[in-house]
Amino acid sequence: MKDDGLDAALLDRLFTQSVVGLHVLDPQLRVVRISTLAGADLAEQVIGRHFTDAYHLDRPSSTGKLLQRVLDTGEPVHDRLVHGRIKSAPGPNRSYTVTVFRLNDKKGQILGLLAAVVDVTEREKARTRAMYRARLLKGVGRSLDVATTCQALVEAAVPGFADFAVVEVVDDVLRGADPPMGPLGPDVPLRRAALRGISRAALHGVKGVGDQVGLVGDTRRLPAHTPFALAVSDLQPRTVALDADTPWLAADPQTARVIQALEAHSLMVVPLKLHSAILGLVSLYRCPGSDPYDENDITLAQSAAVHVALSIDNARRYERDHVIASTVQRRLLPQADSARVAVDTAHVLLPGRNSGCWFDTIGLSGARTALVVGNVAGHGLQTAIIMGQLRTVIQALAGLDLEPDEVLARLNDTADRLADERAALPPGDSLQRELLKASCIYAVYDPFTRTCTVARAGHPEPLVIGPDGSTPPFDLPEGPALFSADSAPFATATLQLEEGSVLALGTRALLPDAESAARVREALVHPGRSLQELCDDVVYNLPSGSFPDGAALLLARTGTVPPDHVATWELAHDRTTPAIARTLVRDRLDGWDLDDETVYATELIVSELVTNAVRYGTPPLHLRLILERSLTCEVHDNSPVAPHLRHARTVDEGGRGLFIVSQLATHWGTRYGRTGKALWAEQEIARPE
Repeated sequence: MKDDGLDAALLDRLFTQSVVGLHVLDPQLRVVRISTLAGADLAEQVIGRHFTDAYHLDRPSSTGKLLQRVLDTGEPVHDRLVHGRIKSAPGPNRSYTVTVFRLNDKKGQILGLLAAVVDVTEREKARTRAMYRARLLKGVGRSLDVATTCQALVEAAVPGFADFAVVEVVDDVLRGADPPMGPLGPDVPLRRAALRGISRAALHGVKGVGDQVGLVGDTRRLPAHTPFALAVSDLQPRTVALDADTPWLAADPQTARVIQALEAHSLMVVPLKLHSAILGLVSLYRCPGSDPYDENDITLAQSAAVHVALSIDNARRYERDHVIASTVQRRLLPQADSARVAVDTAHVLLPGRNSGCWFDTIGLSGARTALVVGNVAGHGLQTAIIMGQLRTVIQALAGLDLEPDEVLARLNDTADRLADERAALPPGDSLQRELLKASCIYAVYDPFTRTCTVARAGHPEPLVIGPDGSTPPFDLPEGPALFSADSAPFATATLQLEEGSVLALGTRALLPDAESAARVREALVHPGRSLQELCDDVVYNLPSGSFPDGAALLLARTGTVPPDHVATWELAHDRTTPAIARTLVRDRLDGWDLDDETVYATELIVSELVTNAVRYGTPPLHLRLILERSLTCEVHDNSPVAPHLRHARTVDEGGRGLFIVSQLATHWGTRYGRTGKALWAEQEIARPE
């Protein structure tokens, strides 16, 4: 049998003792009863009023429709989150969960609704702080760029933890310098690195907050006697209540305008510090509709600031190392394209994280030109150092007039020795764990035969564009990369080139696949444009953000030595030939209008080289003079035996020929071919006007 007294007692206790706010609504959704723990004053304010009129809700229309749906359908709603407050109560909105049931009598007649309201404001604050922390840990620290790190901070804070956020970083820190120790002096400029906000001002058409606070990249010095100056002085965060009478705003009119535009009521200032060094400052604002900052928020903001400061310091150190490595890299690269009589060159070096790209244009004997592009994988100073070592070695090897495959084979020997040196480092050295990897392509162009001989070590094959825009195939086997365990030999390929052809050598980042190669080739099919314009066209055709590691491109347009800059004679293999050669050379140099000193030195050089070929070589003999920025003398014979420089004693009658050549010539050497050799000597000359 039903006990009406028990029901009445239970109902009385629920409305007088329950911590859950109970609201009884009539069919018109007016409040007719509330639990007494809410207080008599609250009951007077809400009883008799429509539920959405009694409370200031963020979304009153949506809440009203929700209540009406429960009343119409009888389907309850459980734990729906709403935000609001009593209309007459001051302060920010609070968070509640609402559970709504329909009330029916025994006959099924609708009597109204029962709404159980639970204040979950603190729980929601804790959840918001946890979300902010999760967003911060997810977004901050993933980049080694200071600006990106700061932007990740404000994006994690807004919205939710702040309505407006500004990050300022000490200007010198952005440039890679060590952060100053606290307290921060008043004359130290801070640069605005990031800002983000959702302001009430923007919603009401007030002048944009961005116009008030300034742009990212602006600098300022912190005004004295403000929370900002105090935070970088004692290195402690602080919260500040804001209103029109806040006294320190007079000393900081810019911030005052920002606060007015935002209608901000709470400010938290957190220094970005690391071991008592100041990296910057974070300013967080809350606007109407958000609670003021409290101690729990300060604790979270301090924890976040430590994480952000460490990330900024890592980014700063990387930026400093990158600047040093990039500076070293550029100092190790050729500072200008060297002019050659038979080939024009141009290059483009795209900056990036990688500091191991290099290129070279090296003049060889016989008016030939060596074209080199290489890349050491990695970034930082050590990568730039390895690049400089390989570049120095390849320049030395080029001077030996070796074939391209021999150059790369000996370069690979050097790479192996460098790898062994790194492997021998102490186990605690971080370099020991960094694997070395590099690639290189080496090409030699001969203007007299118009051939280009190429070998490559783990490098993309070159692109060739004919003077008519055609793209002849260049089947060049790929040799093993430098520092690899592969001991396969390097192969060469030789291509006959038309005068005016363009040869393009690029790093792997620029030519990673056939599609990228086709894009570069398409940009180069414009024979009438200069090489530098073609380099620019290649860059313009690249997708944005394509090469975060950087890339290098070297272009060469082939030519020939002008007939009036070369003279060739076939000489008899007898003792009178040196005298005949001197006469031929004197007449040719007079025709080139060279000075008497150069003519005399050249006669001596030619006389000694021809005498050597007559004595120790085999016919036929050929003499060739080449006039470029320097004057080159070459004597060809069919003997594979090369003479050696000797230091004759005082009483010796011979053995001084090559010594005389070495004293008169700037450079000299022996170049081997398929048939015989060529002794050559090069003199620097003053070009005639």
